Amino acid sequence: MKSLEGKIAVITGGNSGIGKATAKLFAQEGAQVIITGRRPDVVDAAAKEIGNGAIGVCGDVAILEFHQRFAEDVNKWFGGLDIYVANAGVINLEASKNVSEAEYDNHFAVNTRGVFFGVQAIAPLIRDGGNIIVTSSLAATKFLPHHTVYAGSKAALAAFARNWVIEFKERRIRVNILSPGPVETEILGKLGIGEADRPGFESHMANLIPAGRMGRPEELAEAALFLASKGAFVNGVELIVDGGMSLA
Repeated sequence: MKSLEGKIAVITGGNSGIGKATAKLFAQEGAQVIITGRRPDVVDAAAKEIGNGAIGVCGDVAILEFHQRFAEDVNKWFGGLDIYVANAGVINLEASKNVSEAEYDNHFAVNTRGVFFGVQAIAPLIRDGGNIIVTSSLAATKFLPHHTVYAGSKAALAAFARNWVIEFKERRIRVNILSPGPVETEILGKLGIGEADRPGFESHMANLIPAGRMGRPEELAEAALFLASKGAFVNGVELIVDGGMSLA
């Protein structure tokens, strides 16, 4: 039997990168997957790529009303869910002195407020014994150049998760944090790292990571699957998946 057979799994930001890889793996393991993302065309294409009946929903986690509408839809479609992966996030690397008010607000609106109010809206629908996985970042606990605002927006998630573990204990809902190190995803392009510069960037990162390379989205998806299924006694932990970079 597949490890997530019969489960309903929601993955925010499931249209690309780690989120899409996780959605694919969860679907392969038998889950009914629902992904969210901001761009309709990308969300639709990702849902088709994931296959196995995956559903794509367009919406912005920074907008509080979206979470309530989305929760109502999930309740209408399935009457509840088992796994909620709060994965949607944004990153814009900038030295603190150059960060604008708009950039600061955007990071916290998506990465922090979006997670908190997403869980607030969806938690009543999570079945007893279900679980929540929050995607944070190695940057929340290790200094990385120009990551200050991003790191701050992610650092709050560990505090949320620890509190939710206790708040949801009567319902046996587990809450864990997945913190990736550098991963090969489309976000590298958004950070201004072009194809010509990518080999040099990856070589530089490999020198900083004891594993000798950057991570792959599929490896983070495997870690998320462990937290969602086999890690039945794992609760309130931060699983750092970074090839050992936190120790370097």
